[in-house]
Amino acid sequence: MTPLDLVVIGASWGGLTAIKRVLEHLPVSFGAAVLIAQHRQAGADGRLAALLGAHCALDVAEAEDKQALEPGIVLLAPPDYHMLVEPGAVALSVDEPVHFSRPSIDVLLQSAADAYGDRAAGVVLTGANADGARGLARIAARGGTAIVQDPATAVRREMPTAALAAAPAAHVLALDDIGKLLVDLVATRQGARS
Repeated sequence: MTPLDLVVIGASWGGLTAIKRVLEHLPVSFGAAVLIAQHRQAGADGRLAALLGAHCALDVAEAEDKQALEPGIVLLAPPDYHMLVEPGAVALSVDEPVHFSRPSIDVLLQSAADAYGDRAAGVVLTGANADGARGLARIAARGGTAIVQDPATAVRREMPTAALAAAPAAHVLALDDIGKLLVDLVATRQGARS
């Protein structure tokens, strides 16, 4: 089985609670890097990293341009920047908003799929538009693992519903089960490396 090196999570409306619920299941020994695009306004302060970090065992920080990806480290796309994945690092961009959003979930997921292929997992959580659907479809097309929050459990179901329509073979799970699946996938794939 291919090693899982990268987990990419996208969320919008209702995302803070949803992301916390996923991250709280990841142990300090989690063996993949985690990247998050949460829709935020341009002037948002940096408290999101502290809020999420208080609810999980992993270190959480806002990403810096060209920052290296490290297992067990969570990087957030800063407000008003797209975050893109390059092999081993992230890059920040001020290109035009996508789905009226910067950061865009599609931009993050698509670049992760292109850089990591079947070594990436994409997760689309609650939100009120279709951002993330095309990106999750690309994750699945490149052999990565596609995961969608069960729309029935989302604060806003539009985003997970669109993602599921674009990647119909995705795992559809409640929030607590998403974190548990990620732990299982990383543990299984790490075992496959040895």
